[in-house]
Formats: sequence, C-alpha cells, structure tokens
Amino acid sequence: MGYRKTHNFHYYDKQKSSLRPNLYLRGGKRFFDVVLALVLLPLVIPLILIIAALAYLEGGSAFFVHRRVGENGREFGCIKIRTMAVDAEARLQRLLARNPAARREWEQNYKLIDDPRTTPLGRFLRKSSLDELPQIFNVLKGDMSFVGPRPIPRNELKIYGRASSTYTAGRPGITGLWQISGRNALPYSTRIQLDVRYRESEGFWSDVGIILKTGICLLRRDGF
Repeated sequence: MGYRKTHNFHYYDKQKSSLRPNLYLRGGKRFFDVVLALVLLPLVIPLILIIAALAYLEGGSAFFVHRRVGENGREFGCIKIRTMAVDAEARLQRLLARNPAARREWEQNYKLIDDPRTTPLGRFLRKSSLDELPQIFNVLKGDMSFVGPRPIPRNELKIYGRASSTYTAGRPGITGLWQISGRNALPYSTRIQLDVRYRESEGFWSDVGIILKTGICLLRRDGF
C-alpha cells in the first residue's frame, strides 16, 4: 500500500538561494518566530491545558507526538493534541480492507475525509485546527516555523521526488499556502506545488500575509 508516483516539479535550489542577500531567511525569520511565540504563549497555554484535559477524559493520553521530517531532512517529534481513538490503527485497517474507495483515497492523499479513527472531540479539533496549538513549542525549540510546508512523515517524502529538496530547504510550518488554499480538498500534487511556490517567494511579507489569511480561514472555517 502506498502512493508510489513521484512529482518532479521545478524545485528550489537552497545553495543558489543562499547566495542572495536575504536577511529574513538568514536569521530574521527565526527571530520573528521566537518573538511571536513568546507573545502568544500566555494566550495559548491555558487553551492547550483545557483542550488537553477534555482529550484526556475521552481516554488515552492527551498529547500525541509523531516523527516528522524537518529542515535538512532531520526528524523531530511533532506535538499535537490527540484526536484519534486508542485503537486508531486497527480501525483504519478494518476500513481499508472493506472499503476500496477509502483505500484509494488513503493511497492518494494519506488522509481520509471521513476518518473512522477520529474521536468526537478530535473532529472538532481538526476542523478548527486547535489540535495543532502545541506546535508552538516546536517553534520555540527550533524544529518548526509559524509558516512553511506542513511537516510530513518520512514515508511521504518520496512523493515529492526532486521537490523533496524544496521541502527540506527550511523548517516546516504550523500554517502555510496549503492551509489557506483548501487543505484536504486539494490533491497531494497540488500541495507539493504550493510548497514549491512558497519556498520560491519566501519572505517576511509573504509570511505575514499567510498568517493573516490563516486567521481569516479559522474564523470562516474555510481552508482549514
């Protein structure tokens, strides 16, 4: 099982980019991430604790840490509030075994629109993206940025083909072009194209624009 086709989009050459004087990418983006995270922490921590308590009451641990690929191909533990049932993997395998349409959807996108593994609270958290709030700690640690391609597991990196160098050219993000452009409604190939487009135009004002559009999407529940 798996999505074997790779995509050879025009890809970002990190070595060539490093020759361009870009103060933001050389250190300004990291400074921006840390400052924004520190400003948001007093607001985010109480919300994380409340949601984590509700997730714990559904059974199982409140948090879920998944290995994802970051900058330069280095793996890190991406933190989320748990949205799946304790027997999530068994539920997935049962569905894929009896539902060919769901199997095709999983093999194409590594996601299911109607995911049987998700708890009632988890469905709300995913729709509102509140399950990703703990990733602010990944930002502080330096594993992630606020804006960038969404972090992916190692087995999905092969789907990017030559564009994998684009993905690993910088830190993955909590939000990005994919999130504000339709997210799960888009095919994986479009997601890769958006990641490439973001890296090619990455800068302070583009990041600010994506963050502002993310807020609008969250309020409208559109894109997320």
